[in-house]
Amino acid sequence: MSDEPTIPYRSYNRTWAEIEQMLEDAEGRLVQWKQWYEQCRKNGDLDGMKEAARTHKALQGVVKTLKWTLGQEGIETPLE
Repeated sequence: MSDEPTIPYRSYNRTWAEIEQMLEDAEGRLVQWKQWYEQCRKNGDLDGMKEAARTHKALQGVVKTLKWTLGQEGIETPLE
């Protein structure tokens, strides 16, 4: 066994349209998870609120990264 990390194969064959669609999908899911959080809060479901908040935060990172990938003006490097 080798201790060297394996380098993933990347085809770099995604189209801008595919990336735009991913962004649209991620933004839609962001709205759904925000609504789920509000529903859980209304019902007093703390576990549901935690899950929704975690997922919403993760999706915010996805949206920011996709916007950065597309070169959207005003978007800083996602890791900042």
